[in-house]
Amino acid sequence: YFYNSIVGFTTMIRIFDFFFSFLGLLILSPILIIIFIIGWLDNGSPLFIQERVGRYQRSFILLKLRSMPINTLSVATHLARNTNISPFGQFLRKTKLDEIPQLYNVLIGDMSLVGPRPCLFNQKRLINERKKRGIFKVKPGITGLAQVSGITMKNPKLLAKTDLKMIKQINLSYYFYYIFKTIILNIK
Repeated sequence: YFYNSIVGFTTMIRIFDFFFSFLGLLILSPILIIIFIIGWLDNGSPLFIQERVGRYQRSFILLKLRSMPINTLSVATHLARNTNISPFGQFLRKTKLDEIPQLYNVLIGDMSLVGPRPCLFNQKRLINERKKRGIFKVKPGITGLAQVSGITMKNPKLLAKTDLKMIKQINLSYYFYYIFKTIILNIK
């Protein structure tokens, strides 16, 4: 069973996740401080905290930088109306800077740098598709095959199939490939 081969691999990945998330938070801390100040002025609360589905379908608290007003309903990104996103929030989303606080989620072990993007508990179709394929046996991640391929949560079945493909083929080369590909895509 392919999940057994991932067990030893996950220990090594956890070391990389810890090291890179710690280093990332350290290096990006001056930028985070500036973004926090601007976010505070923009909407009064720069940090967005949301409950997400994690490994084994356990809940965890995901951290992001806020791109919408405080009273906005908690929905998946593709369901949020663009009118709800502040101009500064649009900048954060376009540059993916809103994802930086998730490095803390990686640091404490709720997430990995590479894995299926964590969904909301109200995304029942996606949860069912992932459950059928055993996707919840791995930690959710900041990036992965679906993200570098442009596949979003709009198509739950395709996303779950893509997540499974990534899990089956993951190795150290793919781990670094997804990270660097994500960085390159966001620099453009």
